[in-house]
Amino acid sequence: MQQKKLIKILNKKKLFHFDYLIFLIIINSIVFTFYTGFRGVYPIDSFIIFDSGFKVLNGIHPFKDYWTVTGPLLDYLQSIFFYLFDVNWFSYVLHAGFINCLVSLSLFYFLLKIGVEKKYSFFYALSISILAYPSAGTPFVDHHAVLLSFIALLFFLLGIKKDKKVFWILSGFFLVFSFFSKQVPSAYVGIFFTVILIFKHFLKNETKNYFYFFYSGITGVFLFLCFFFINGIPLENFIIQYILYPLTIGENRVESYVHNFKNTILDFKFIYISILPLIIIFFNKSLKKNILNNKDELLFLVVFIISVLIFIYNQTITKNQILIFFLIPFCLGVSHYILMSKFNKNQTIYLLLILLVITTFKYHFRYNENKKFMELENINLSGAVDAKLLDKKLSGLKWITKKYFNNPQFEINKLIEIKKIMTNDKNNKILVSDHQVLPALIDNKNFAPNKWFDPLSIPGKKNKYFQTYQNFFLLKLKEQNIVNVYVVERNKLKIFQTIFIDHQCFKKTVINEMGIMLNITKCLN
Repeated sequence: MQQKKLIKILNKKKLFHFDYLIFLIIINSIVFTFYTGFRGVYPIDSFIIFDSGFKVLNGIHPFKDYWTVTGPLLDYLQSIFFYLFDVNWFSYVLHAGFINCLVSLSLFYFLLKIGVEKKYSFFYALSISILAYPSAGTPFVDHHAVLLSFIALLFFLLGIKKDKKVFWILSGFFLVFSFFSKQVPSAYVGIFFTVILIFKHFLKNETKNYFYFFYSGITGVFLFLCFFFINGIPLENFIIQYILYPLTIGENRVESYVHNFKNTILDFKFIYISILPLIIIFFNKSLKKNILNNKDELLFLVVFIISVLIFIYNQTITKNQILIFFLIPFCLGVSHYILMSKFNKNQTIYLLLILLVITTFKYHFRYNENKKFMELENINLSGAVDAKLLDKKLSGLKWITKKYFNNPQFEINKLIEIKKIMTNDKNNKILVSDHQVLPALIDNKNFAPNKWFDPLSIPGKKNKYFQTYQNFFLLKLKEQNIVNVYVVERNKLKIFQTIFIDHQCFKKTVINEMGIMLNITKCLN
């Protein structure tokens, strides 16, 4: 009784006023993203979109000018943020914060539409704003791809439940956006949705609004292809770089992955626990009968459960740090809706909310506070230095990396030396490094013909697409009349050397402990 009185008082004071809740969700989404995005860096992941966004801003396009195995959407979105808010770390993190807002508001809207009370929907949305993008803090292809597929799922479920054209259209568009961020999980989700809609078609439902899912998807792909055509991006390049070569990577990952209890069940235990109420319902005979008699309700639950399993499967084979804990508030929210519609017992709901609070705090501390996703766990982040020392464009960023966590000032000092030499070098030059923030800092318009410098993004010599990649890379160097190549972190030299047959053609100059300069004039001749 006291709890009910308290809620009534809070409602009278407009604590749960709709506009107020929206405002709080937006603020929370941005604040948490900015909090994590300005604390620590993991160079290969933290800087990649900063560099590609800068490239696009200067008229340099993916697939056409630089080789990429990840989607172009992040590159173009980041260029827009750079255009609007200048090239700096603030506009970089703001991009991630924007996607975090979009995800959080989408979940809030979804839960309201399926019938979850406003105050509860707010808490679930608040939780996802803490667990979704803040784990990375900066734009990252896996986050964009998974989160945009997640939004597509939300609208797909609303399409099943409400059968409105707008939901089917939005689901199709967001799935396309996800695909042009990264190939998976959108490919898995898209195939699954197609199978479901074919099945739905044979159920002979009265309306066929779900066809708008396909119309919007086809339209979205067509618009991207038109954009490629306008900017002179060869379709052949897109197919080879984004479809055919990545398939060779995907095959190896799937074949090499070993399923066991830990990486399949234990790592995702709280996600499974969050959908446990739905499993219990299926074992309840009376409730099971009620669900089976309602085709749309059954389809809703089937799509929900299998989609969650698809996200888990995708996470396991990507072999990256886990980022799908944001599914917990979503799963709890759907469980909340089902339990209230079938049982209407507040005691059960309180258990869900307790689990929500526990898991939100647990993964906030692990991924946001301790920065596990950025490989900074068990590192004293208080030892970070202000990245403004390297450049004012990085003002506010607390610089500390995994490799130089004992002495981040040393890393900054060496990068300052390299930056100064690159600035004074009037020859055409490119950077081969994980520290790909440097070209934007010196406003270097020459571009490295590769988005990532890691073994996966570059075909090995035994790969059937190596020759294609090699020809592409050398052509771009020749077109730009590149004289000098700056290699930061010596391990990148081996990757770069695979492109050239004659390794003796380089004239090497050591800059410092981190960097070397290669004069490649003889190599290109």
